[in-house]
Amino acid sequence: MKHFLDINQTDQSELRTIIDNAAAMKKARAGRPRGALDEDQPLKDHMVALIFEKPSTRTRVSFDVGVRQMGGQTLVLSGTDMQLGHGETIADTARVLSRYVDLIMIRTFEEQTLHEMAEYASVPVINGLTNRSHPCQIMADIMTFEEHNGPIKGKRVVWSGDGNNVFASFAHAAKQFDFDLVFTGPETLDPERALDGLYTKVRNPDEAVKGADLVVTDTWVSMHDPQSARERRHNQLRGYQVNAKLMAQAKPDALFMHCLPAHRDDEATSEVMDGKNSVIFDEAENRLHAQKAIMRWCLEK
Repeated sequence: MKHFLDINQTDQSELRTIIDNAAAMKKARAGRPRGALDEDQPLKDHMVALIFEKPSTRTRVSFDVGVRQMGGQTLVLSGTDMQLGHGETIADTARVLSRYVDLIMIRTFEEQTLHEMAEYASVPVINGLTNRSHPCQIMADIMTFEEHNGPIKGKRVVWSGDGNNVFASFAHAAKQFDFDLVFTGPETLDPERALDGLYTKVRNPDEAVKGADLVVTDTWVSMHDPQSARERRHNQLRGYQVNAKLMAQAKPDALFMHCLPAHRDDEATSEVMDGKNSVIFDEAENRLHAQKAIMRWCLEK
């Protein structure tokens, strides 16, 4: 069974195969209408369940479109549509869904929900995001970097802001793809201890970004954060905003990434987001291609 649960749980060679296949699939679709089927239709006659306990734009649309392009069908479910965690166990839900579908993607809160789904499902399970990691996003980010600036091996990647779930997947990727990852942010928002040894920490953002090949940030607040937490985070993170002054410390051809959605002029200025070094919309598009390659890998297609 090939689950895609986290970057650090997938072999380096397999991750490289996924990235290379994603790039090839994107190239093969160049100029085709968005709704046109892929020529080989690798998911023909396959049904894929897409479960969303958390709201989503890019994850929902990219997985749905990707399945359809590959000739498959989707069943999109929200947490409120199901008994998931509301009386029925995750294990029983996994067993039942496995009788109906060929693949499960789940975007959820707790890491335990993902792992229990994978443990009891008899079909592959893909991590569409948890509170601890976001591996599909980072696979798209690696693909995007290499499209623009070549192999990521040995490059300097700087994360400015909160050491959150997206950063965690970047830390996993740093080891698997052999690049140098730097975290710059307030001590109160440091990454979890389990990631120690996978990155270096530089408190001063100007120092951190010197010589960077890639600068990355993410939203300062979650849609679920109360107002008091939002105000506190703004105060903590204001000094780590990615703006033109900070980007000037990086290499001239350094890329800027943000997984979106963004709060413009909070974590990053519009000048940077819309600037010549920004690849945020290529990054968003590549969610589609990377996830298609992940689904094919899971199903060995």
